[in-house]
Amino acid sequence: MTYARHSNLVSASDQARPIWKVEGDAALPQAHAAWAKSNGFKGKAGQLLVVPDAHGEVAGAYLGTGKVFDPVSLRSLAARLPQGDWKLVGTASDTEAELAAVAFGLGGYVFDRYKPSKEKPQARLVVDDSVDLEAVHRIVAACALTREMVDTPAQDMGPLQLETIGREIAEENGASFSVITGDDLLEQNYPAVHAVGRAATPARAPRVIEIGWNLDKTDWPLVALVGKGVVFDTGGLDLKGAAGMRNMKKDMGGAAHALSLGRLVMQAGLKLRLVVLVAAVENAVSGDAFRPGDILSTRKGLTIEIGNTDAEGRLILSDILTRAGELEPDLTVDFATLTGAARIALGPELPPLYTTDDDLAQGVAASAKAVSDPLWRMPLWDGYGAALDSEIADVRNDSAAWAQAGSVTAALFLQKFAPQSGSWAHMDVFAWNPRNRPGYAEGGEAQTLRAWFHYLQQSFANRAAR
Repeated sequence: MTYARHSNLVSASDQARPIWKVEGDAALPQAHAAWAKSNGFKGKAGQLLVVPDAHGEVAGAYLGTGKVFDPVSLRSLAARLPQGDWKLVGTASDTEAELAAVAFGLGGYVFDRYKPSKEKPQARLVVDDSVDLEAVHRIVAACALTREMVDTPAQDMGPLQLETIGREIAEENGASFSVITGDDLLEQNYPAVHAVGRAATPARAPRVIEIGWNLDKTDWPLVALVGKGVVFDTGGLDLKGAAGMRNMKKDMGGAAHALSLGRLVMQAGLKLRLVVLVAAVENAVSGDAFRPGDILSTRKGLTIEIGNTDAEGRLILSDILTRAGELEPDLTVDFATLTGAARIALGPELPPLYTTDDDLAQGVAASAKAVSDPLWRMPLWDGYGAALDSEIADVRNDSAAWAQAGSVTAALFLQKFAPQSGSWAHMDVFAWNPRNRPGYAEGGEAQTLRAWFHYLQQSFANRAAR
């Protein structure tokens, strides 16, 4: 992987043109007022007006802010401004300048692995001196890595490729790395991961990837990042229809988030211990595929009745959440493209957060707001727990008798396997932009990664272990 080739942020330029913020119907300089009127520019939020100088060259641009300036609006400018260097004028604070730089960087993402871009060179933003440009680059690169992994088709993003990326991240940051593959999963007690992935070809055998960092710092808090890595989901024997299968290359989005966030934490040198756990499988169809009605064993010892082979993500997570619990972390966060029900509840742009820890929920929500990386807490309501009851096993993997609350019941399933130490949070991310618009290319998206990094950096690192 390239880890974000397309940097559109620079520290200095002699040719930078200004981006002036305009609040609502604020008056413009006389030289530009008539031009603005003829182009219908009224300072509405997100409106952009490029203005010429006396020679017809680009002199600068006005950005409408509405009543309140949102730094995230610069994400769209990366695609809308003419090529060349630009500088935002009049940022109110260092935080605002940093958010604007991150947003502009995110807007410059291009996935051109299979179709090299023939577009004109991108606009670049000259970052304010008060901003730590290296820190911004790391954040933008982490999001780009997530998106590039999700965008890459399953033919080139299989379990082995996830392993390779994890190994590279570990080696770059002096972390430990281990992987358990194929039938060794049974010997090492990851039976659910093996069952889901065993139908794939030997070259795409299932595996559990584990990265450990700073583990000798026993007085620092331990954070476990857990990722669902289903590199392609056919639905198994409960086969998806063509429309449902079309974008299932993105079903490893949880693993992409866990690996990228782990990489960012290590690069930033946060004072905490870190474990990243990824279960990488392909939910394929063959004579060896697990079946509806099968009873699967798990690392925790609980048995699972398979009601639907297309509810496979929670199965592999059950084993690696159990593994996380064996390490007694202070915080566990799992990322998974788990349910369509989450999209029905909150749409594609607002991932649900599940946790029983009110302080954690409030802290992460505050971080999400601070960096404009939204999430929404959903109820982990015990009243729906009966949906997972089975007559012949400890739990079932679907809630077929319950036509609603699918995201909640999936979270309740994971809760049965979540670590008992510290706090646990589940993110049901979509990891995808379903429509193309300036700054938001259709395809892979990093969701809540920046929010969680901000929380770990501001509220969790340096805490005494519980």
